[in-house]
Amino acid sequence: MSKYRIILSGGGTGGHIYPAIAIANELKLRFPDSEFLFVGAKDRMEMEKVPQAGYKIKGLWISGIQRQLTLKNLSFPFKLISSLWKSKQIVKSFKPDIAIGTGGFASGPLLHVAAANNIPTLIQEQNSYPGITNKLLSKKASKVCVAYDNLERFFPKDKIIKTGNPVRQGLLDVESKTVEAKDFFGLKHGKNTLLVIGGSLGARRINQLIEKELDFFDTQNVQIIWQCGKLYYEQYKIYNNTKNVQVFEFLNDMDLAYAAADIVISRAGASSVSELCIVGKPVIFIPSPNVAEDHQTKNAMAIVNKEAAMIIKEEDLEADFENKFSQLIASSDKQKELGQNIKKLALVNATSDIVDEVENLLKTN
Repeated sequence: MSKYRIILSGGGTGGHIYPAIAIANELKLRFPDSEFLFVGAKDRMEMEKVPQAGYKIKGLWISGIQRQLTLKNLSFPFKLISSLWKSKQIVKSFKPDIAIGTGGFASGPLLHVAAANNIPTLIQEQNSYPGITNKLLSKKASKVCVAYDNLERFFPKDKIIKTGNPVRQGLLDVESKTVEAKDFFGLKHGKNTLLVIGGSLGARRINQLIEKELDFFDTQNVQIIWQCGKLYYEQYKIYNNTKNVQVFEFLNDMDLAYAAADIVISRAGASSVSELCIVGKPVIFIPSPNVAEDHQTKNAMAIVNKEAAMIIKEEDLEADFENKFSQLIASSDKQKELGQNIKKLALVNATSDIVDEVENLLKTN
C-alpha cells in the first residue's frame, strides 16, 4: 500500500479549514499509512480545529494586509519573511510528496516554498473571484481545483479542474434527519424554523438584524437557531431560550442544524454556499461587503442568477428585509422552488474528485 507524506495548508476561517480537513480525511481513507501535516497561522482557529480532527499542525507568524491604512501593516513584511523561512524549515524537515492549499494566510508562503522545491502543489479555490494569493500561486501550481465556471480569467486554463468545494460528509442526507434534528434542538414540529449562520467568528450586521427583528419573527410564528459566532456570543446569549430563540457561539452539529431549518439566512462565503447547495434549503444571502474583491456578493449572485436563492445587501436591510422575509415565509411554493433550484447546483462528489487529482499528481511524480 502506498505511503505518502502530505502537507496541507488552509485556515483563518472555517471556510478554509474544513475543506482541508475533508481532503485529508479522504486521502487517509485511500492511503491509511500516509503521514499528514497541516500548516496554519499561529493565532487562528485552525490551531484548535485541526488537532480536534486528529491531525498535527505547525503555525506560522503570518496575517493578511489590512485594506485600511493601519499600523498593523508595518509588521507584514517581517511576518512574511518569518513565514517563508519557517516554511522552508518545515518543507526541508517533512519532505512532502505533495502540498495542498485551501486558502488562508499560511497557504501562500507554504505553497510558494513547496513549488520552489519542485514539489507538486494543488490549489483548491473556493470562490467565484479568487484572491491575489491564489492568483500568484497558480502560476507554479500543478493543478487548480475550482467551484465555479469562467475562472480562466484568473488561472492558467490548462491547470483548472472544476470539482466544487469539499463539504462535511454528514450533510449529504439531511432530509432524513428532520424529526431527529427538531428533537435535538427542542424545537416544535410543524412550526417554521429559521437557521441563522454568519461564519465561525460571527457577522456583526446579521446579528444586529436578528436582534432588531426578534419581535417581527415572533409575529411570523418562526423559531430560530441563531449561530452568532465567537466574537458576539457574550453579547447575544441573553436571548437564548427567549421568544423561541436558541443562541449558539458555534454549531458542531451542522447536519442537524440544516435538517431542522425551513429557511436559512447566511453569509455567502464559498464553503457556506457549497453546503447550502447540497442541503437544498431556501436561502436569503446577506453577503459581507468587507471582503477582498467583494467576492461574497459574486458568490451569492452566481446562485441568485439561477433563481436558486434570494439576496439582500447590507445597505438594503432596513428597507427590504421584513417585506422579503414575510413573502418567503408565506409562500411554500417559493420555498420549494428555491430549495429545488439550489440543490441542482450541488457538486456532491467534490472531495472525491479533488483527491482523484491529488492521487494523479502523487502517482505521476
